[in-house]
Amino acid sequence: MTGTAAREDFRAGYIALAGLPNVGKSTLMNRIVGSKLSIVTPKPQTTRGVVRGILTTQKAQMIFFDTAGIHRPHDRLGECMVESARATFRDADIIYLLTEAGEPSPEQLELTQQVSELGKPTFLIINKVDLVRKDVLLPLIGRFSAMMDFTEIVPVSALQGDNVDELVNLSAACLPASPPYYPEDIMSDQIERDFIAEFIREQVFKNTREEIPYSSAVVIEEMQERTGGGAFIRASVIVEKDSQKAIIVGSRGSMIKKIGTDSRREIEAFMGYKVFLELFVKVEKNWRDDPKALRRLGFS
Repeated sequence: MTGTAAREDFRAGYIALAGLPNVGKSTLMNRIVGSKLSIVTPKPQTTRGVVRGILTTQKAQMIFFDTAGIHRPHDRLGECMVESARATFRDADIIYLLTEAGEPSPEQLELTQQVSELGKPTFLIINKVDLVRKDVLLPLIGRFSAMMDFTEIVPVSALQGDNVDELVNLSAACLPASPPYYPEDIMSDQIERDFIAEFIREQVFKNTREEIPYSSAVVIEEMQERTGGGAFIRASVIVEKDSQKAIIVGSRGSMIKKIGTDSRREIEAFMGYKVFLELFVKVEKNWRDDPKALRRLGFS
């Protein structure tokens, strides 16, 4: 560690991103950290587990937890997602409560009340402000400020980067005095296999519709270096029904080939080396409600 670790005024801590599905939590964390760590799709509930991103500046180290969107679960997988998110909120030094720039829904009000009860420093982050006029935004900030005693209220555009630097500065000042927890040159403490599985799952989300994305999971079966450079990766896409397998495989393997090609492009961009990716599709009936399957797949 360089000079940042020796500074007496250095700060470090954990920041949990809370919000309803599809409010931009993953986009915001990726923007802050400066790398695509969380997968992003237009579909809600894309993030399932807790993705950790790390930003180290001259003044602070911020460890971000991008959590699943809070929703009413319909299966055991959904329960695991929400339970994991809530546990992360309890352990955080700061909570980012994200919302879109619109009137708060009943679900948003309920989540705000739950976060308020934790008694943590909480930043209300109103995202997607690039899509609303200022004369609409200002009264909206007033209505949100009446909901709880927020530490800060920060309007941002995670997609465009508007006001994100200010958010980082405000957050650093609010963290406890501490030396850094991680080396300053890393952006996450997760292993390569986790990221690779998520990049593949992202392409399943983007290339399929209806229930397919939510019924699928990805397991990295094998990963090894190749002679002459690069890596060989063998992965399985897990689904619940034979009909779902047929859709993902596609006519003459066209869909699984496209998912593999798109995934490989993302993996190579992130890892910085060539990969040979081999994908298979397996059926595990009702895995989302099977505690043993969920544990084996890393969800509980």
